[in-house]
Amino acid sequence: MTSKNLMLAAAFVAPAAVAAPAQAQVAGIAIADAEGAIQRSRAFQTAVQQIQTQYKTQLDQANTRRQALQNELQPLITAYQNATRAPNATQASVAPAAQALQTRERAAQQELARLTEPAQRAQAYVVEQIARQLNTAVQNAVKTRNVQLLLTPQAALFAQPAADLTPAIVTELDRLVPSVGITPPAGWQPGQAGQQAAAPAATTPAPAQPASNQRRNQGR
Repeated sequence: MTSKNLMLAAAFVAPAAVAAPAQAQVAGIAIADAEGAIQRSRAFQTAVQQIQTQYKTQLDQANTRRQALQNELQPLITAYQNATRAPNATQASVAPAAQALQTRERAAQQELARLTEPAQRAQAYVVEQIARQLNTAVQNAVKTRNVQLLLTPQAALFAQPAADLTPAIVTELDRLVPSVGITPPAGWQPGQAGQQAAAPAATTPAPAQPASNQRRNQGR
């Protein structure tokens, strides 16, 4: 993985720049990316900037440390690749190098997680606040455009741009949730209120794991 998985800035998509079509549905059928709508909402975008500012020191430290860890892991990656290339290599002969690499990677991931945890927790809180109004936003958009069937983009083999209801949902979220806080209350834990927070895996900043999987595949 790259630093995009570590730095919050890389996980944040820009707000939609175009307005929703007047008729964002086709024959009563529409598609919508609910998770993307949360990311594109004004409240989320503003909170992203605040998180970047408030946790800049920790995020910079994590990024610097991630780069150092990649350098530290390189000898282990090379050893693993050499083991897989050895004549008559077997699972048993490769196992020690693989185990050493996995153990060090796991420790590196845990170290980075400690550095990024405050920012990750803040973003989870932001997403949960917006997600509380997601169902209402979807229902409002569906009703306004007389949509009879709403699908996820993954469920549709093909859809015209006019069938995308996501911009309309973003508009509703902007109206329903104009702003959110980035500081969770004491004792708060993600999902504790029973809300289904729709955070996108690409957007919640997971602790970066030094990129070795791709290199392993290249070494096979």
